[in-house]
Amino acid sequence: MSLQGNSNLHSHHNLLPAEPALRVEALETILIRKGLVDPAALGKIIDYYEHKVGPRHGAGVVAKCWIDQNFRSALVANATTAIASLNISGRQGEHIVAVENTPEVHNLVVCTLCSCYPWPLLGLPPGWYKSHAYRSRAVREPRRVLAEFGVNLMPSQKVRVWDSTSETRYIVVPMRPAGSEGMNEGELAALVSRDSMIGAALAGISEPA
Repeated sequence: MSLQGNSNLHSHHNLLPAEPALRVEALETILIRKGLVDPAALGKIIDYYEHKVGPRHGAGVVAKCWIDQNFRSALVANATTAIASLNISGRQGEHIVAVENTPEVHNLVVCTLCSCYPWPLLGLPPGWYKSHAYRSRAVREPRRVLAEFGVNLMPSQKVRVWDSTSETRYIVVPMRPAGSEGMNEGELAALVSRDSMIGAALAGISEPA
């Protein structure tokens, strides 16, 4: 689902407020006390997505897309199948769509209803992605939100906002940084941050704090 955004609204971007985080922690504590959640199993799941998956799978997909034209074509045509060919799959990654940034169009991903996110590619979602401020403002004023992340686009460059859902999740393929010619796939993957695959940063640029 593509939402064409525009700016000039006055809300201020902020991170996930403490109150929802505390509610999640309280709910987790109750479920553990009732024996409905195994804390050891929960810890293993979090560790897997934070340290073993993280954004490195997605970064590898982007790097391969940059150097392999056949893979790029396959990714754009059917990202789910192309990504599965690299033995990357898992829950929250059943149907992926890849959208490419170009000099004409910059893509930004948001989940307006909750926090749908391609876990097998990007690991756990950042706190700001789940915040109400981001979920509402990314649609209403994407240019302003991007500027707050340090992404200042040319006036001629359009912003396209993609609404992630439980059925369809997105990965942004950022533009390959100038000066990266001659780098191998591993070196290129190191230039790709998690936030650049959401559209909130540019490849080769440090992630916002």
